[in-house]
Amino acid sequence: GQPKYSDLAITLCLTLRVVYGLALRQTQGLMRSVAALMEFDIAVPDFSTLSRRSKGLALPSTKSRATTSGPVHLVVDSTGLKVFGEGEWLESKHTIKVKRKRWRKLHIGLDLASGEIVCADLITDDVGDPTALPGLLDQIDGPVAKFIADGAYDGAPTRDLLETRFGEIVEIIIPPPKTAVESPQSAFNPTVRDRHIAEIENKGRMAWQKSTGYNQRSRVETQMGRWKTVIGPKLKARNFDNQKTEAKIGVHVLNRMTELGRPEFRRVV
Repeated sequence: GQPKYSDLAITLCLTLRVVYGLALRQTQGLMRSVAALMEFDIAVPDFSTLSRRSKGLALPSTKSRATTSGPVHLVVDSTGLKVFGEGEWLESKHTIKVKRKRWRKLHIGLDLASGEIVCADLITDDVGDPTALPGLLDQIDGPVAKFIADGAYDGAPTRDLLETRFGEIVEIIIPPPKTAVESPQSAFNPTVRDRHIAEIENKGRMAWQKSTGYNQRSRVETQMGRWKTVIGPKLKARNFDNQKTEAKIGVHVLNRMTELGRPEFRRVV
């Protein structure tokens, strides 16, 4: 049959669920209480409807300030989010040791200028960071002038992908591992990675981080801390498609908070 509730109504309920860390039944009760206090005679989605409609929910599009204010300075990182399932129930109720915890990996891309999350994706924990990168870049419409990531993204596939998507002018700042060696053609035609390796050997890794701006990667680590404080360190949804919707709503929530205002830091002399 035809859906009884609009996508906007479902999104509103699920957003409040994410913000307040509620279960689906609690979300249903909250919305019914709000409707009663406002003396609105309207139907409220029940918990099973919220769960069913969450799969593949089309969220309202919001134009990011980052994509309209010039090239993006993109910094990418990932973190693990815990998934509660049968194993955790057995462990808490019957003290049965679970062999392996269940996790999802959340990837986010932060624009350094606006502070907004411009791309995000939730994947399973067996997918590597470079493999998830194309899906993140597909979400960015405008150009990218700078790309910063940790050593997990080091390698020719990542650099080739970035140059193909955004041209050779994109500045790629990825720390090479301690065992990295320069390429055979570094003497007459050094690559960016070769120059990074040489600078680290001559000046040290900390000096390289300061000169290249790699230390700005701490901004996305702070955003991860915001996520686990505001949204939470675990996913409530059980189905993977519903978990992806939950992660997308979390991105909208943090971006809305960023849009309301950010602190400005100024050096006092």
